[in-house]
Amino acid sequence: MDHPIPQTAGIDIAKDRLDVCLCPDGAARHFTNDAQGHRALIVWLAAHSIQRVVFEATGAYHRALERSLAAAGLPLAKINPRHARRFAQALGQLAKTDRLDAALLARFGALLEPPTRPVLSPTLDAMKELLVACQALIKDRTAALNRQKTVRSPLLRRHLTQRLSQIAHQLAALEAHLLNLCKGDADLAPRLAILMSIPGIAQATALSLLVDMPEL
Repeated sequence: MDHPIPQTAGIDIAKDRLDVCLCPDGAARHFTNDAQGHRALIVWLAAHSIQRVVFEATGAYHRALERSLAAAGLPLAKINPRHARRFAQALGQLAKTDRLDAALLARFGALLEPPTRPVLSPTLDAMKELLVACQALIKDRTAALNRQKTVRSPLLRRHLTQRLSQIAHQLAALEAHLLNLCKGDADLAPRLAILMSIPGIAQATALSLLVDMPEL
């Protein structure tokens, strides 16, 4: 029995522009990356039987689009840019333009069918941003501690001590804000309590699990 290729939309996201391509249809268009463009894109996609919308995580540029598409009920598959690059290499695609990238993402979605997932709630989205900042500070702390073992200059040692103190204060502020956000959410607060009741799971781990595995 033939297995029809699901109609998939690939979206290449830039700061001001969205390039969109369908697979296997082949239709392609571009839209502005703003509220008006998002509405026009949704109307255009509604004329096709879209089973999956594939796009790369691009930080600030994709978030508003992601929420607009989710509100319209479209099935979204946000993929790691590294996976898209490997797929392009496997196909031998060396050329790189926005339209080609959109077509590549559409083909990636149609052939590999990456899982679609609901978008994070506004609270979890805010928590994720804070968690990423925490992780960056922890890396900075590790690097500063390692440097502290080798530097000989008294001035540099003082700078490292000051930096470590600053990191500690910033981490404490971020962790407190993370906790307040979580406890202020009627859905997340009881889930946090359950996770922290499990032996071996501390507050920081519980918060990370809620952000990274929202299905828990």
